[in-house]
Amino acid sequence: MTYAVIGSPIGELTLVGTDAGELTGLYMEQHRYRPEPATFGERDDTILADVVQQLKEYFAGERTTFDVRVKAAGTPFQQEVWAALTTIPYGETTTYGELARVLGRPATASRAVGLANGKNPISIIVPCHRVIGSTGDLTGYGGGLGRKRALLDHERSAHHLF
Repeated sequence: MTYAVIGSPIGELTLVGTDAGELTGLYMEQHRYRPEPATFGERDDTILADVVQQLKEYFAGERTTFDVRVKAAGTPFQQEVWAALTTIPYGETTTYGELARVLGRPATASRAVGLANGKNPISIIVPCHRVIGSTGDLTGYGGGLGRKRALLDHERSAHHLF
């Protein structure tokens, strides 16, 4: 395992990956469910250079999708939810209930979808910030609601460029 730390408009981001360059985690400062830093391995700011570049492009409003290799550890249900998150278009949102329906689950599974969403270890690239409450309100986000709002505002303001 290896990690890199980069600055961003929403604060410091820690990228964690394998020696083969697969991204296994993208964590913000004070991120809920952030693993202990001792598990991140050695710092190497070069092995995840493609991820760093794509994040810079995203924050500059030049990128709407990511093309990085990810390898997130989770249960089969979490993996299913995280895969569905990657289908939410840039600049758009969906609800936990709608995401449950997309997964072929009853709307009552929205709570389980929310829990899996909250455990997403690869924020931004696997866009869990694009999921909101059924009333349109922002609800829980591992990086904090302020960052969720900032990411959604960023995408909505940059969306007109594409």
